[in-house]
Amino acid sequence: MSRNLPLALATVLGLASAANGLFMLISPANWYFAVPGVTTTGPFNQHFIRDIGLIFLLVAIAMLIGVARPASRVPLWSAAALWLVGHGLFHLWEVAVGICGTGALSQDFPAVTLPAILTTALALWAWRDDARSSQALSMGDTRAAR
Repeated sequence: MSRNLPLALATVLGLASAANGLFMLISPANWYFAVPGVTTTGPFNQHFIRDIGLIFLLVAIAMLIGVARPASRVPLWSAAALWLVGHGLFHLWEVAVGICGTGALSQDFPAVTLPAILTTALALWAWRDDARSSQALSMGDTRAAR
Protein backbone atom coordinates (compact mmCIF):
# COMPACT_ATOMS: atom_id res chain seq x y z
CA MET A 1 0.00 0.00 0.00
CA SER A 2 1.26 3.44 -0.87
CA ARG A 3 2.20 5.63 2.08
CA ASN A 4 0.01 8.41 0.75
CA LEU A 5 -3.31 6.66 1.38
CA PRO A 6 -2.77 5.96 5.11
CA LEU A 7 -1.37 9.44 5.66
CA ALA A 8 -4.29 11.04 3.84
CA LEU A 9 -6.73 8.93 5.85
CA ALA A 10 -4.99 9.84 9.11
CA THR A 11 -5.15 13.51 8.13
CA VAL A 12 -8.88 13.31 7.38
CA LEU A 13 -9.56 11.46 10.65
CA GLY A 14 -7.45 13.97 12.57
CA LEU A 15 -9.20 16.97 11.04
CA ALA A 16 -12.65 15.43 11.57
CA SER A 17 -11.81 14.72 15.22
CA ALA A 18 -10.55 18.28 15.64
CA ALA A 19 -13.72 19.72 14.12
CA ASN A 20 -15.93 17.57 16.33
CA GLY A 21 -13.90 18.33 19.45
CA LEU A 22 -13.94 22.06 18.80
CA PHE A 23 -17.70 22.00 18.14
CA MET A 24 -18.19 20.17 21.45
CA LEU A 25 -16.03 22.67 23.33
CA ILE A 26 -17.32 25.87 21.73
CA SER A 27 -21.01 25.07 21.51
CA PRO A 28 -21.97 21.99 23.54
CA ALA A 29 -25.73 22.67 23.39
CA ASN A 30 -25.69 23.07 19.61
CA TRP A 31 -23.57 19.90 19.31
CA TYR A 32 -26.01 18.01 21.57
CA PHE A 33 -29.01 18.88 19.40
CA ALA A 34 -27.20 18.67 16.03
CA VAL A 35 -25.77 15.15 16.26
CA PRO A 36 -28.41 12.52 15.46
CA GLY A 37 -29.21 10.20 18.35
CA VAL A 38 -27.36 12.11 21.07
CA THR A 39 -30.53 13.43 22.70
CA THR A 40 -31.76 9.86 23.24
CA THR A 41 -28.73 8.90 25.34
CA GLY A 42 -29.41 11.17 28.29
CA PRO A 43 -29.98 14.77 29.32
CA PHE A 44 -27.79 17.64 28.14
CA ASN A 45 -24.64 17.98 30.25
CA GLN A 46 -22.32 20.69 29.00
CA HIS A 47 -19.45 19.61 31.28
CA PHE A 48 -19.58 16.02 30.00
CA ILE A 49 -19.77 17.12 26.36
CA ARG A 50 -16.78 19.42 26.81
CA ASP A 51 -14.80 16.65 28.55
CA ILE A 52 -15.39 14.38 25.55
CA GLY A 53 -14.56 17.31 23.23
CA LEU A 54 -11.14 17.49 24.86
CA ILE A 55 -10.64 13.78 24.18
CA PHE A 56 -11.53 14.28 20.52
CA LEU A 57 -8.96 17.08 20.33
CA LEU A 58 -6.36 14.73 21.81
CA VAL A 59 -7.27 12.11 19.19
CA ALA A 60 -6.89 14.80 16.51
CA ILE A 61 -3.50 15.85 17.84
CA ALA A 62 -2.33 12.22 17.98
CA MET A 63 -3.41 11.55 14.41
CA LEU A 64 -1.93 14.74 12.97
CA ILE A 65 1.38 14.50 14.84
CA GLY A 66 1.59 10.90 13.62
CA VAL A 67 1.24 12.13 10.04
CA ALA A 68 4.10 14.58 10.54
CA ARG A 69 6.37 12.39 12.70
CA PRO A 70 6.72 8.80 11.51
CA ALA A 71 8.56 7.69 14.66
CA SER A 72 5.53 8.70 16.76
CA ARG A 73 2.87 6.94 14.70
CA VAL A 74 2.72 3.61 16.51
CA PRO A 75 2.18 4.94 20.04
CA LEU A 76 0.02 7.92 19.05
CA TRP A 77 -2.23 6.14 16.58
CA SER A 78 -2.51 3.15 18.92
CA ALA A 79 -3.61 5.41 21.78
CA ALA A 80 -6.17 7.12 19.53
CA ALA A 81 -7.45 3.75 18.34
CA LEU A 82 -7.71 2.45 21.89
CA TRP A 83 -9.98 5.30 22.94
CA LEU A 84 -12.06 5.19 19.76
CA VAL A 85 -12.55 1.42 20.05
CA GLY A 86 -13.51 1.79 23.71
CA HIS A 87 -15.98 4.50 22.73
CA GLY A 88 -17.44 2.23 20.06
CA LEU A 89 -17.72 -0.70 22.47
CA PHE A 90 -19.50 1.56 24.94
CA HIS A 91 -22.06 2.38 22.24
CA LEU A 92 -22.53 -1.35 21.57
CA TRP A 93 -22.99 -1.94 25.30
CA GLU A 94 -25.71 0.74 25.41
CA VAL A 95 -27.64 -1.21 22.76
CA ALA A 96 -26.98 -4.55 24.49
CA VAL A 97 -28.44 -3.37 27.80
CA GLY A 98 -31.38 -1.55 26.23
CA ILE A 99 -30.34 2.07 26.72
CA CYS A 100 -30.54 2.57 22.95
CA GLY A 101 -32.40 0.63 20.29
CA THR A 102 -30.64 -1.39 17.62
CA GLY A 103 -31.16 1.48 15.18
CA ALA A 104 -28.42 3.30 17.06
CA LEU A 105 -25.85 0.89 15.60
CA SER A 106 -26.41 2.05 12.03
CA GLN A 107 -26.88 5.65 13.12
CA ASP A 108 -23.61 5.61 15.08
CA PHE A 109 -21.61 3.71 12.46
CA PRO A 110 -20.24 6.66 10.43
CA ALA A 111 -19.14 8.76 13.40
CA VAL A 112 -18.34 6.14 16.05
CA THR A 113 -17.64 2.67 14.66
CA LEU A 114 -16.01 3.55 11.33
CA PRO A 115 -13.41 5.93 12.82
CA ALA A 116 -12.54 3.25 15.40
CA ILE A 117 -12.05 0.65 12.65
CA LEU A 118 -10.04 2.98 10.42
CA THR A 119 -7.82 4.27 13.23
CA THR A 120 -7.13 0.70 14.35
CA ALA A 121 -6.19 -0.19 10.77
CA LEU A 122 -3.87 2.82 10.65
CA ALA A 123 -2.23 1.84 13.95
CA LEU A 124 -1.65 -1.68 12.60
CA TRP A 125 -0.29 -0.27 9.35
CA ALA A 126 2.08 2.01 11.31
CA TRP A 127 3.24 -0.92 13.44
CA ARG A 128 3.90 -3.01 10.32
CA ASP A 129 5.61 -0.13 8.53
CA ASP A 130 7.77 0.54 11.59
CA ALA A 131 8.74 -3.13 11.81
CA ARG A 132 9.66 -3.19 8.11
CA SER A 133 11.75 -0.05 8.43
CA SER A 134 13.55 -1.41 11.49
CA GLN A 135 14.23 -4.68 9.73
CA ALA A 136 15.56 -2.88 6.66
CA LEU A 137 17.87 -0.76 8.81
CA SER A 138 19.18 -3.81 10.63
CA MET A 139 19.94 -5.39 7.28
CA GLY A 140 21.76 -2.24 6.10
CA ASP A 141 19.18 -1.21 3.50
CA THR A 142 18.81 2.51 4.16
CA ARG A 143 16.66 2.96 1.04
CA ALA A 144 13.78 0.95 2.55
CA ALA A 145 13.88 2.88 5.80
CA ARG A 146 12.04 6.15 6.13
